[in-house]
Amino acid sequence: MRVLDMHCDTFWEILEAHKRGEESCVRRNFLQIDLEKMRKGDYLLQNFAMFVAVDRCDDALDTVLRMIDLYHRELDKNADVIGKVECFEDIEKNRAQGKMSSMLTVEEGAVCRGELYVLRDLYRLGVRMLTLTWNFENELGWPNTVARLPGYDPKRRYGLKETGFEFVEEMERLGMIIDVSHLSDDGFYDVCSAAERPFVASHSNARALCPHSRNLTDDMLKKLSDHGGVTGINFYSSFLRDGSDFGEISDIVVHMKHIKNVAGIQCIGLGTDYDGFDSGLELGDCSHMPLLAREMSRNGFSDDEIDAVFSGNVLRVYKEVLS
Repeated sequence: MRVLDMHCDTFWEILEAHKRGEESCVRRNFLQIDLEKMRKGDYLLQNFAMFVAVDRCDDALDTVLRMIDLYHRELDKNADVIGKVECFEDIEKNRAQGKMSSMLTVEEGAVCRGELYVLRDLYRLGVRMLTLTWNFENELGWPNTVARLPGYDPKRRYGLKETGFEFVEEMERLGMIIDVSHLSDDGFYDVCSAAERPFVASHSNARALCPHSRNLTDDMLKKLSDHGGVTGINFYSSFLRDGSDFGEISDIVVHMKHIKNVAGIQCIGLGTDYDGFDSGLELGDCSHMPLLAREMSRNGFSDDEIDAVFSGNVLRVYKEVLS
């Protein structure tokens, strides 16, 4: 069992700590993810999202570039234990050297300002996945929170904008993974119609079990699976069980079982959202991931299925898109 996690917000927290004049680094910290905890949790690869809260910063592009600079400086300091991933072969190379792997991702398409040259520059800096929207409308489309935005019209369609379709096309040309977590329902179906390669919902659960708009409906899960994609199970309690403020391991496994029944085991991965929420969690940090494997086994998942969920399914997507 090796862990591949498609989403965490650790570098936003490290950057915020630096702004407060506090020391924080990726090797060892008081967050849910650091390299020492990852080693204990048997990690193969962590996607580190450069999450940009556009409502809390003046310049989204400047913020993401500062975070990317921090990411590269931190990863370079720790090259003895973790290697960067820009193509699928890097994962295998790092594994052969006994290192964990790290993939650079961005959460919030607004950092690109609707400009394809910015997208290409982010790719040149090593970004290999982009979450098209966060919680607000941007140049690419609308978020899952669209019903709460000013001027919402229930009779109107809120999908990808023209620029969003252009970004999907360019991301596939570059070999960058499209992430539909946070995207509106209409936007999800637009990506389904436009994308030729597998895409992911990096940190989303099953809406049939928890009726939050951040989660995917059964039809979305089926279409994601048909497209060869994967959804990463999110550990945040609000996306696991309605009204809950504590995420239990059993809740996580219930979502896995539902998605397996609806869309197949091949559609399930991990997208913990560690360091991205403040509710309680039974899997308090990433060092405890083996407890999830044990709970899955107790609930009838085979060893092969556990391996598929923990890394195999997402590796399949990465091999197809990043090669």
